[in-house]
Amino acid sequence: MRSQKEIQKKYTPKEIAASIVFSGSENQAERDEVLKAFRKFRKKITEEQTEIEKLISQLLQLKYQLEDYLASVSFNREYNFGYFLKEYIERQEKKKKEFAEEINVDPTELSQVINKHRKPTEKLIYRLDIHSNRSFPALLWFKLLEKDRAYELSQNSDIIDNEEKFVTKRLKIAI
Repeated sequence: MRSQKEIQKKYTPKEIAASIVFSGSENQAERDEVLKAFRKFRKKITEEQTEIEKLISQLLQLKYQLEDYLASVSFNREYNFGYFLKEYIERQEKKKKEFAEEINVDPTELSQVINKHRKPTEKLIYRLDIHSNRSFPALLWFKLLEKDRAYELSQNSDIIDNEEKFVTKRLKIAI
């Protein structure tokens, strides 16, 4: 069995990662050693990151999570606007009140949006775009709102039933 140092000398980090994902070895002990070496390498890289690199990493991870969710057909009740806004704030290691001041929004309004007691206003969405230096564009936030709304409409037929009384005339055909 090879030591971690031997593995790290013989293989590049990319090869180590590839061997874990596309493991060619049937030997479990050897795979475990490679995995251990890879984890050690990742830990070393993470420890050497600057604060700004850590922030970039955290925000990119969140952005990819948001984009992946928007691209999926499935709906996840937990991945709502408030969830992603809360994550955006927390990954910057800021308090909600501090963040509210940065974007000039009442802290109560921010809290209500995060906790789904109020829908976000357009001004909030545009300010998120500006605050993130367009890293989280307004369009991304609007798409998230639309996904929430589409699910709400698909699950709540009462909305349409309640509005039916206001329509005095309908098309004579349905296509």
